[in-house]
Amino acid sequence: MPSESLRIRSLDREGGSREGALGVTRGRNAYIRRMIRKKCLVSGRVQGVFYRGTAAQRARELGVHGYARNLPDGRVEVLACGEEKAVQEFVRWLWTGSSASKVAAVEVVDAPEPAERVPAGFHTA
Repeated sequence: MPSESLRIRSLDREGGSREGALGVTRGRNAYIRRMIRKKCLVSGRVQGVFYRGTAAQRARELGVHGYARNLPDGRVEVLACGEEKAVQEFVRWLWTGSSASKVAAVEVVDAPEPAERVPAGFHTA
């Protein structure tokens, strides 16, 4: 399947517009798959309350790849990679977390690596 680049215009988290290149794969059924990467820092009561495990379960349900890992400062870092709609839904879910968690903030930024470097599956560390 040959690949080419497609320029798109999208809104960033502040509501401003931007352009970027997305990978387009054309096969037998000619489809477009928009892959994005978001890095999220989740703060609040999110360690020791099964937040990462619940996040991994939700990510797998949505087909999102990446990881969730504890940081020394008490936050959880989440990398979410996948189709735009699924990643957006997963990032919204991060505010919910596990039943024992209490999320105070979710900081979301575009992850700097290209979409071709998507981790296999979703894991916790």
